Amino acid sequence: MIIDTTSRDAARLAGTLAGQHAGLHAGLHAGQHCETTALGVLLRHEGIDLSEPMRFGLGEGLGFIYWDSQKMNFPLLGGRSKPMAITRTLAARLGVTLHLEQTTSVRKAWQNVSAALDGGRPVGLQLDSYHLDYFTTRVHFGGHVVAMYGYDDTHAYLIDTAQQGGPVTTTRTSLERARGERGPMTARNLSFTLTADGGGANLGDAVRAAIRSNARDFLNPPIANLGHRGIRRAAAQVPTWLDRSSDPQPQIALAASLMERGGTGGALFRTMYRDFLAECTTLTDDEQLHRGHQMFQAIAPLWTQVFQHLTAAADDGERGHLTDASIILLELADREREAMQVLSSLR
Repeated sequence: MIIDTTSRDAARLAGTLAGQHAGLHAGLHAGQHCETTALGVLLRHEGIDLSEPMRFGLGEGLGFIYWDSQKMNFPLLGGRSKPMAITRTLAARLGVTLHLEQTTSVRKAWQNVSAALDGGRPVGLQLDSYHLDYFTTRVHFGGHVVAMYGYDDTHAYLIDTAQQGGPVTTTRTSLERARGERGPMTARNLSFTLTADGGGANLGDAVRAAIRSNARDFLNPPIANLGHRGIRRAAAQVPTWLDRSSDPQPQIALAASLMERGGTGGALFRTMYRDFLAECTTLTDDEQLHRGHQMFQAIAPLWTQVFQHLTAAADDGERGHLTDASIILLELADREREAMQVLSSLR
């Protein structure tokens, strides 16, 4: 269930700020991927403790996009669904309530966050990581997600991925800029909380439904740069990357790094999805599930090989490395299509 309070004031909740913020800090765990890390904080506050791969898989996070446009300096390979899709889907699968708020007003945006925190509840934020003080590499990315667990007169207290430091601080001024940024994938001043109302879904049923749905979406992409079709398109385009700009090697290096090290958990989220499927085999005994898990065990290392070939091309500028990456991508398009066909047939 989603309650969207974009157009109305949220009630301010009473409480003692210092004590509640200290309590919210307890049990915070940094993960590998930003959105699933934030979800872990919010879910644990509601007494729901799921592994990060389980959060990713239940949110139907696996995907692929070959992202290129005239406004971009260089293409990127993405391996998950769009920002906040995991959050929305996970809430629905678990039967918890997602309270989502968004506003163009800076004052209202702060009220939305501080009211929840003053009431003892952590808050998820979508923002542009470029403005956050603790980021050492400044690149505009409007789809970054963090959990906020406290604040004082000058600073906000956040939980980010382990790569970014886990529990971190940033000035409230920088947070305001990050939340209000405009551009690709941004959502101005978006904040959200989760509430478990009791009951909830059967986890075994939820994972089967999530796997089937994720697989069917992957197999039937609406446009050619998504899903298995997108991987095949990437295979066709990657050999041309050295011709994309006057100085392509640093851009190839960045594209490769984002695949393996950019909060994906390795292998463009395939390692995380492999681990999700492995955990699912302990919840439900299904021959197709076991087979799909085995297939992703073989798929994940191939993505790491693509990363290695792209990194080599970035180092020495040799086209042969891009050709090798393209060959593996063609194989991956076929392997992932077959794996998702298997998983789409779960009982």
